[in-house]
Amino acid sequence: MSDNVAEITGKKIFFLYPTASVQNQIIAELIQHEYEVYIAKDHSRLFRALKKYSDSILYINIDEKIPENEWEKWISGVHTAMPDINIGIFSASTDEDLPIKYINKLHAKCGFFSLKLDMSKIAEQVLEILNAMNVKGRRKYIRATVESEPNAVMNMPFDGDFINGNIRDISIVGTSCAFDHDPDLTKNSLLRDIQMKLHSMLLKVEAVVFGSRKESGEKKYVFLFTQRIDPDVRVKIRKYIQASLQSLMDHEINGK
Repeated sequence: MSDNVAEITGKKIFFLYPTASVQNQIIAELIQHEYEVYIAKDHSRLFRALKKYSDSILYINIDEKIPENEWEKWISGVHTAMPDINIGIFSASTDEDLPIKYINKLHAKCGFFSLKLDMSKIAEQVLEILNAMNVKGRRKYIRATVESEPNAVMNMPFDGDFINGNIRDISIVGTSCAFDHDPDLTKNSLLRDIQMKLHSMLLKVEAVVFGSRKESGEKKYVFLFTQRIDPDVRVKIRKYIQASLQSLMDHEINGK
């Protein structure tokens, strides 16, 4: 990815072999701050996939899968093949020389973190690092395209009836949708009692019609969620977006 593109769209963050506590407290926190985060569980396959995202951030749990000295070789290989990838390390090791080696010799610019420390404090430190590196770029919100997802639908009361549509993409600020029958919605109309189904989740929102556009012969309406959306609904939307993006990345990493 070129510097100009990364500045606009941001960079991807990969966590390789994260522990449950890292997933539940650090990755979850990054997702709620609108970072594009992925989990990987195969270092060999991830190495190949990273060539497409060669300016990414990579956090590695070096306590997993291969001995520490093999991780040293693997990380050196990443730096050689993809010098623009920035790496951070997680480990529960008590070896005091380990952080020095990874930061100074292996250029772990994204930090070395002990898995024995308070995860909430580590999350704050990781956020500070990512913010200082401008990992988000100018992008404010993560968006997922879900056109092929059959369980991403919405319905709402309209003109004395209910209208049903298929969600095409979604972010925390809004969504686009194509309806079974064009309801001819007016720009700036406020629509209450919208029910969205995202996989098994049923969410209630209200939104304003931002406009519409024609794509591939299909009319899509764009909706912006109002500020009255429940904070818990926002959390669930972010989790859904993350799961959708993770599924797509899993296919890339696994070569499917």
